[in-house]
Amino acid sequence: MRNYYQFLHSKPKLYHLQKRVLQWDTRLCLRVNLLSQLKFFAQFFKTISRLGDGWFWAVSTVVMLVALLSQGLVASIVAVKVCAVLVSSFCGYLLYKYLKVHTVRPRPYQVHQTITLGERPLDVFSFPSGHTLQAVLFTTMIGHQVPMMLWALLPFTMLVALSRLVLGLHYPTDVLVGAGIGATFATLGNKVSDYLVA
Repeated sequence: MRNYYQFLHSKPKLYHLQKRVLQWDTRLCLRVNLLSQLKFFAQFFKTISRLGDGWFWAVSTVVMLVALLSQGLVASIVAVKVCAVLVSSFCGYLLYKYLKVHTVRPRPYQVHQTITLGERPLDVFSFPSGHTLQAVLFTTMIGHQVPMMLWALLPFTMLVALSRLVLGLHYPTDVLVGAGIGATFATLGNKVSDYLVA
């Protein structure tokens, strides 16, 4: 970690860019978290966050499976598509855990006393947002197989991402990077799945 900071200080432009990003990150985090002071929003986003723990995605995967079978697809092809989602999700989880323990970024509520913690975190560190990673991954992959499901998946994914800020659990960059990782694994998973069933 010390070598990283030494590198930054040796590159003034990069150092100042990172400083500006962190300032924006903190400022937006503090502003969005103000919503948690309103009881309705606090409870609403707490519910969204808990559904995003995995329940919503488990149900969505089952719905995808049923939808694909109802289209008359062979069971083996459906199995490949479902397995692609699950394997991609697991790969995303592994990278998420690696980044968590190697970046050790504190959560916003641990750093800023003005942040209201709206939900108990599942782990200690902030970067990246695992909830957002999985939300984007499942939405991208399930939506690729059953586009009609996107009307429900997209709004929920956006609410999950927003909930991480409202509840004081993540910075915007945690959410953005989580979304990027999820989209990357989902795209790769879709390509592999399409190739295997072609």
